[in-house]
Amino acid sequence: MEKEKKLGLAEVISIAVGTMIGASLFSIFGVGTRIAGNGLPVAFILSGFYALIVAYSYARLGGKIISNAGPIAFILEGVGDNIVTGALSVLIWISYIVSISLFATGFAGYFLPMFDIPLSDFSKAATEILLVAFFTALNFFGNKVVGKAELLLVVTKISILLLFIVGGMVTIQTDKLIPSFQLDQVDGIIYASVIFFLSYMGFGLIVNTPESMKNPEKNVPRAIFISIGIAMLIYVGVSATAIGNLSVSKIIEVKENALAVAAEPFLGSFGFILLSIAALFSLSSSLNATIYGGANIAYALAENGKLPKSFERKLWFNSTNGLYITSGLSIIVVLLFDIEEIAAITSSIFTIIYIFVLVSHFKLARDYGGNRIVIGINLIMLFLLFFALQYYQFKNRTLSFYGTLAAIAGAFVFEYFFRIVKDRKFKKRKVIEEKHKDKETSSK
Repeated sequence: MEKEKKLGLAEVISIAVGTMIGASLFSIFGVGTRIAGNGLPVAFILSGFYALIVAYSYARLGGKIISNAGPIAFILEGVGDNIVTGALSVLIWISYIVSISLFATGFAGYFLPMFDIPLSDFSKAATEILLVAFFTALNFFGNKVVGKAELLLVVTKISILLLFIVGGMVTIQTDKLIPSFQLDQVDGIIYASVIFFLSYMGFGLIVNTPESMKNPEKNVPRAIFISIGIAMLIYVGVSATAIGNLSVSKIIEVKENALAVAAEPFLGSFGFILLSIAALFSLSSSLNATIYGGANIAYALAENGKLPKSFERKLWFNSTNGLYITSGLSIIVVLLFDIEEIAAITSSIFTIIYIFVLVSHFKLARDYGGNRIVIGINLIMLFLLFFALQYYQFKNRTLSFYGTLAAIAGAFVFEYFFRIVKDRKFKKRKVIEEKHKDKETSSK
C-alpha cells in the first residue's frame, strides 16, 4: 500500500486557522459585543495574549513529543500514567464531539435562511446530519485530501474577510472604536477576553497532527505561532470594522448576522450575501478540521489504551473507526442537547487541559526546553483565567457551571472503569527520540 502523504506547513496552519476563524466571529460575535461593547477589539487582543501563554508550552513540547494524542501525550510524559491523565483524555475527546455539534448547528442556522427554507426541527436536523456525514466521508480519504480541502476553505474565507476589512475602512467611524474604559466596561472587556480566549483553541489541533506532518520538529512551533498571529489579526480587524460601521446596539440586535449586516453600508446587498457565504465557509472549515482532530484523538487514545479497541485504525484508505464513532456521537449531541450550554462546558474542559499541559511543561522543562520562571508565571495567569471563567459561568450560566462539574465526574468514572476493570494502560510515544536513535544506529 502506498504510504500516505504528509501534511505541509501551509496545510497544518490552515487546519488550525480554519477552526479558530469560524465559531467566534459568526456564532458568538454578538455575545462578545454585548459584554465588551466597543472594547471588543481590545478583548480580542487580550485573548490572543492568553493563547500565546499556552502556545509557549505547546510549541516547546509539540516539537519534541510527537503524537496525535497531542496535549494528552504531554501530560502523560509530565504527570505519568494515572487516573487523572486518563480522565483528561476522555474529557478532551468529548470536547471535540461537542465542538463538531456546535459547528454543524451554526451552519444550519446560516444555510437554511439563505435559501428561504424554514428553520424547523426537521430541516435543521437533516442539514446537520448531512453536513457531518459529508465531512466524515471527506476525512475517510485521508490526511492529504483533508489538508487540501481545508486550505481551499480557509483561503476563500480569509479573502472574503479581508475584503470586508479593507472595504469597511472607507466608511468606518473611528470615534465608535474608542472605549470609555469605565469600570463596567473594563470588567466587560476582561470577561469578553476570557470568553474569546477559547476561540483560539484551534491552534491545539496542530499537536493532534504531528505524526501526519512533514518535519514536525520545526513545523509544529511555526504553525502554532503563525496560526495564532493570523487569527488575532483577522479578529481585531473584523471586530473593529463591524463596530466602526454599526452601533453596538445594532450588532447586539442582529446577533449572528452582525457581520453580514455590517457589510451593507459599504458593499450593499452583495456584502450581506458575501459575508453570509463566508460564514458558511468558516463553519465548514471549522467542522472539517475538528472532525479530523477528533478522529486523531480517538485513534491515538485507543492505541494508547484509553478507549475501547473498536476505535483503533483499520487500514482501508487509512480510515479510522474512531472517525465514525466521533461523528456519530456528535450527531446524537446535535439532536438531543442544547449546544450553547454544552459548548460553555467544553470551554472549561479545554482550560483544564491547558493547565495540566503547563504543569507538565514545568516538570519537563529541563529535558524539553523552556524557562521555568516563564512557565510558572504563565501557569498562575492561566489559573486566574480559569477561575474568572468559572465565576462568569456561575453568575451567568449556572447550568453550564454545574455541567462542567458533572462532565469531570463522568470522565473520572469512565476512566476508572477502563483502568480498573479492563486494566488498560497508556503507552508513551516519543517518535522523535526513536528517530534520533535510528540515526545514531545508522551512523555507527
